[in-house]
Amino acid sequence: MLSVLRVHLPSEIPVVGCEITPYVLLRRPDNSISNEDVPESAPINGYCMRYKWYRVQSDRKVAVCSVHPTEQATLQCLVCVKAKVPTAKSFHCTPKCFSDAWQHHRALHERASNISNENGTEEEEMFGRFSSTGSGVTNAGISCSTSNIGQSPSLSNASTPIYPTAVTERSGDSLFEVGRSRTYTPTSDDIGYALKFECVAIDAETRIPVGNAITIMTSRVIPAPTPTPRRMIQVNDVLGHMDPDSRIASSGTFSVLSYNILSDAYATSESYSYCPSWALSWPYRRQNLLREIVGYHADILCLQEVQSDHFEEFFAPELDKHGYQALYKKKTSEVYSGNPNAIDGCATFFRRDKFSHVKKYEVEFNKAAQSLTDAVIQPGQKKVALSRLIKDNIALIVVLEAKFSNHGADNPGKRQLLCVANTHVNVHQDHKDVKLWQVHTLLKGLEKIAVSADIPMLVCGDFNSVPGSAPHALLAMGKVDQLHPDLAIDPLGILRPPSKLTHQLPLVSAYSSFARMMVVGHSLEQQRKRMDPTTNEPLFTNCTRDFIGTVDYIFYTADSLTVESLLELLDEESLRKDTALPSAEWSSDHLALLAEFRCKPRVRR
Repeated sequence: MLSVLRVHLPSEIPVVGCEITPYVLLRRPDNSISNEDVPESAPINGYCMRYKWYRVQSDRKVAVCSVHPTEQATLQCLVCVKAKVPTAKSFHCTPKCFSDAWQHHRALHERASNISNENGTEEEEMFGRFSSTGSGVTNAGISCSTSNIGQSPSLSNASTPIYPTAVTERSGDSLFEVGRSRTYTPTSDDIGYALKFECVAIDAETRIPVGNAITIMTSRVIPAPTPTPRRMIQVNDVLGHMDPDSRIASSGTFSVLSYNILSDAYATSESYSYCPSWALSWPYRRQNLLREIVGYHADILCLQEVQSDHFEEFFAPELDKHGYQALYKKKTSEVYSGNPNAIDGCATFFRRDKFSHVKKYEVEFNKAAQSLTDAVIQPGQKKVALSRLIKDNIALIVVLEAKFSNHGADNPGKRQLLCVANTHVNVHQDHKDVKLWQVHTLLKGLEKIAVSADIPMLVCGDFNSVPGSAPHALLAMGKVDQLHPDLAIDPLGILRPPSKLTHQLPLVSAYSSFARMMVVGHSLEQQRKRMDPTTNEPLFTNCTRDFIGTVDYIFYTADSLTVESLLELLDEESLRKDTALPSAEWSSDHLALLAEFRCKPRVRR
């Protein structure tokens, strides 16, 4: 007979839009124990499982705090209500919570005031489609005063229930069936209510239970916290003024996103103990990441740390719905010995209406390491050399053809090609020689493509190299100073002579445009404060409890491309309110970088 031994939830806190899959341990008719499902469509020996989900509704619905979503809200900002900020973002649990969050919260008011009434769809997209608390919300008795803009707000406590009395079938709790499968995805209608999961083994023919039903309760459903929208900031003023709250839509421009999304295999509670377990879970993070990525409207996406199973089962099909074609390269597995489905890699997506795929190159640094050792390492040292050089890292290079023209009437028939490199140089800091060698190997490969095709190039990714390091110098300057301290670590002699560490690509870091612009404005000045004046790079793109610094870049060939606008950087203070990244708001420990480019006529390299 089939029976249920144990049931538990991956997280007790359910989040709107994030699928819940309970762990159900079964004893099968042959007495084996398994967590594999026995659905009604595939019974075993005449038995199968039946599942039901209920919304537990009482006579009072509870709003939750927008900053601390596990806490019940007692205060609501009336300015948010008037400004039509999504309701879920207007609630706070205590006056101190609201006061502490004021600088961050005030930005919502400013943002909302810039969104016209006719852009309701855009507003929903920017603030998050899962933020709504549904219908029937009343704001009576919940208020705050924000008349003194720029100062901490004063508040008054709610004296009446946040929500009106709910309609129930009987006094007390009522159970409303909301699902009949093992998994369930909470909706905005569930916010503020607990969920009840019930499972029981049944006779497949008679549908009668053959054992006791096991039930488990969740905490109250919370809305998915949504990041404050990041604006595009114009850096090229040649074409005239652009509203900083809008995306450039002129023909001939295209945008590129680079984002290390933090592989689920690395997102452990040991590494990120400060992040709530529900916010660290993959069902939550994947939805939050997708919402963020889609909201940027980028024409090309370069994602790193994308697990192969997540690419096939989630990102490729989901982004396909938004018009993206996908290309993927999984890391090699000579070092990795875990679950083969959990191996991560680089994924490059492009909009079908803007580009078509011409060619794909796959760079496996392990193969390059083998060739290097065969060529320059003595036979007796090859094993030691390979153990140092082989890191399973890869790069994905894609050549695309634009479906828009940058050539005008003078050259109407000329194809506009673009080469995009996407990589993750994941090498330990003790092996700086290997890191530099991998970056140099990638650049020499790109040089060959540039000579044969003479096309604009983008080099994107997580290089695990801070500004001023040898790999960064090689990328940005085209060479490495022979006295650079990183060159002192070279036990295999693969960096000698240092004069060979060069390339001819005219690469420039896109975000250095913030430092180089002469135009003065509030938005640009704010971004300059988030730049390192000594390196002309962002102060950070990676922010954890133990490390903060810049390791992610978008480099472009300056003789063929110009930067039009950049996605604004975030300040450390706004992230430190949640200790570090990842958090409930931002689901990776890295920041997404986004640059908009325009091709320009040039002399052949």
